[in-house]
Amino acid sequence: MKKKSLFILIIIFLILTSIYVFIPYKQLVNEYIFNIFKPKFQVSEIFSKVDNNKNRIADVLDIVNGANNEAQSKTKYISNYYNGGYPPENEGVCTDVIWRGFKYADINLKDLIDEDIKNNTKLYPRVAGKPDPNIDFRRVPNQDVFFSRYCLSLTTEVKSRNDENLKEWQPGDIVVFTKGYEHVGIISNIRDKNGIPYVIHNTKPHASTMKLSYFTAPIHAHYRWKFN
Repeated sequence: MKKKSLFILIIIFLILTSIYVFIPYKQLVNEYIFNIFKPKFQVSEIFSKVDNNKNRIADVLDIVNGANNEAQSKTKYISNYYNGGYPPENEGVCTDVIWRGFKYADINLKDLIDEDIKNNTKLYPRVAGKPDPNIDFRRVPNQDVFFSRYCLSLTTEVKSRNDENLKEWQPGDIVVFTKGYEHVGIISNIRDKNGIPYVIHNTKPHASTMKLSYFTAPIHAHYRWKFN
């Protein structure tokens, strides 16, 4: 019985070896094995070390920590209109991840956006000529216009295991989607083994993180705040 089992194993081994050597799937097998055992790809860190709020943490990492707090708290995705503009701490939408992240760096995004809309209303189509401080700063198109005016605009491409490309995606960066659905998130300080960063965002049912390459909508814009 043991001899028979050994013989069967030898036959299976020979068949698999023949498949690997002689048919055109050899390259696919090689790539699959390489993907399992390949080392983690290290991406150059070039994010700002400015610490304007003097808390001994780079402001850009304050933003990431503020956004991460949303994901860790699993802030419920609830879209409502609120007098005063700010939603309760335990609820919000994707744009709330952004201003809450910036708040950790002592940057009041609401005041900045409201002021720019007030002075440049025509540049903000979503406002339709009637600014409303109770909601304007929480709309994706308005955040997009504001960031396009005051941030660095960077690549919208994402290339696995490519340092030149991936080092342009740094923690605290802002990624915007507009085609298919309006959405915005903050780039995390966590990457996968290929160097692809994760995005901190809020969509139903709650705030979470997701790999940037998993988003199906095309990336509309990629911004980086200018720290002075």
